[in-house]
Amino acid sequence: MNAPTPSSLMNHSLASPSSVANVMYQKYVNGMPLYRQEKDWEQLGIALSRSTMANWIIRCSEDYLKPLVSHLHKKLLERDIVHCDETVVQVLKEKDKAPQTKSYMWLYRTGNDDKPSIILYDYQPSRNGDHAVEFLKGFKEYFHSDGYSGYNKLSDMIRCGCWAHLRRKFIEAIPSKSSQDASLTLAEIGRNYCDQLFHIEDSLKNLTSEERYSKRLELEKPVLEAFWCWINSITALKGSALGKALVYANNQRPYMENYLLDGRCSISNNAAENAIRPFTVGRKNWLFADTSKGASASAAVYSIVETAKGNGLNVYLLAISSHVYAGYTVAVRT
Repeated sequence: MNAPTPSSLMNHSLASPSSVANVMYQKYVNGMPLYRQEKDWEQLGIALSRSTMANWIIRCSEDYLKPLVSHLHKKLLERDIVHCDETVVQVLKEKDKAPQTKSYMWLYRTGNDDKPSIILYDYQPSRNGDHAVEFLKGFKEYFHSDGYSGYNKLSDMIRCGCWAHLRRKFIEAIPSKSSQDASLTLAEIGRNYCDQLFHIEDSLKNLTSEERYSKRLELEKPVLEAFWCWINSITALKGSALGKALVYANNQRPYMENYLLDGRCSISNNAAENAIRPFTVGRKNWLFADTSKGASASAAVYSIVETAKGNGLNVYLLAISSHVYAGYTVAVRT
């Protein structure tokens, strides 16, 4: 009697779950491009081409990861707070586009609601805000973003602006050289207002959302009122760094105080920026995606990896489990 054999991970392929998981782990956690992995396999006496590894990632993403990402997407839309961001990715072989043109990786993640984190990447060929509208269809609560105008299309939700971005605008406007005895510049005053808010926020981080909501109104509302009065009282040369900071502040003013509406909301969009950073770090190593299918597969793998990391799970141990994809399904616990 023949012993039972495990089912194949992919039809007509000898690839095992652990070998595919290792390729994914090296690229999407350690930032090792496939051409470098190819060289590593050669050192082990194994001829494994980068094109084969790329096909493994694409096929396993389609068969195993994207259904899970779709499930996580539905769960994300049921939450009350979402953070959004986007960054450039170059795709060499994309229909009707030159290799030099920009495509985008969009990032959506849950906020500070004391529930398991969900971090999802979505590859799209452009930065059109309609992509965010489509991805967040059905979501009705708070979303955090930077000042990109494409997010203006998310009209059925409450938009919360990012004070970290505004602070950055003022820092960029601070002169590089000034005497120690000089009075504060306008840019430094603007930065200091932002610092006051962040200092108060830091003191409230261990409170419940209800307590934080109350304390924000007590402690931060007066600072915000003083800040907007100060903004209205000053002028700056149009096109200067300070002028750009003031324009940004005035344009974003309708959204900058919305975080006061719910203690679970954040004063900044740093959660999204931190979540998208692993992708930008990896991009410095592998530089581009060859095809749109590859970029979409990368979005799925990054979604699983970063969601696992966001829930404090050991990605490597998950990757070398008997079946990595089933392991992720159980471990995310959404």
